[in-house]
Amino acid sequence: MTTFRRFNRILAVIALAALNVSAAAQTALAPHQAEYRVRISVLGGRLDTQLAATDDGYIATHTIQATGMSRMLASGQIEEKAYFARMPDGVRPVTFETSDTLTRDKTRASVQFDWESRQATGTVNDETFHAAMDDLAFDRVSIQYELMSDLLNDKPASEYVLFDIDELKTVQVRNIGRKTVSVPAGEYEAIGVQHQVVGSKRVTTMWCAAELDFLPVIIEQHRKGKLRMRAELSRYAPLGT
Repeated sequence: MTTFRRFNRILAVIALAALNVSAAAQTALAPHQAEYRVRISVLGGRLDTQLAATDDGYIATHTIQATGMSRMLASGQIEEKAYFARMPDGVRPVTFETSDTLTRDKTRASVQFDWESRQATGTVNDETFHAAMDDLAFDRVSIQYELMSDLLNDKPASEYVLFDIDELKTVQVRNIGRKTVSVPAGEYEAIGVQHQVVGSKRVTTMWCAAELDFLPVIIEQHRKGKLRMRAELSRYAPLGT
């Protein structure tokens, strides 16, 4: 798996935050645009995210691409888009699409979630799949906003289920405290969270700002104690509805 693909999967859970944070009940997610500067080993990149409101939910788009001289080694981009509905207890995924022209995988996938039958169906590189879901699961984009919604409404969990295209994974979370952090977008009081997919050797640490609906302002990934990736928020702007 390439470094950009690993980073892309880290993004699936970048909104995790402390388990003891209080927030006003039924607070809605704020539509916004955000940009991150990314460094993976010697490669530089940029992540752009956008959350837009619809009549009954949200559309979110995440795009990552190499920048500067790194484009000579890694051309193309990864774009992921999800539509998810607003629910009384958070959000629920409806559709998810990913197009990867950046990594060697060159993956194209589309998923539709049917919660009446608890089935996920779709295609991965033109091959169809069907998967049963006993419990609520989230795609790589909607999981971020479910976690943000949970934190805003004071009901975060210590585990979430990730539907990673056609594979279910359990994400475990722990609180590591608070500190003031400085990034290109500004200075924030942040809550530290570490998360790890069950069975993975990679540990991801995020510093999330409450004033930005718990969006992470710093993301780091370590493997066997060695820093592999760091991303910093470089720009944040509210998006009009």
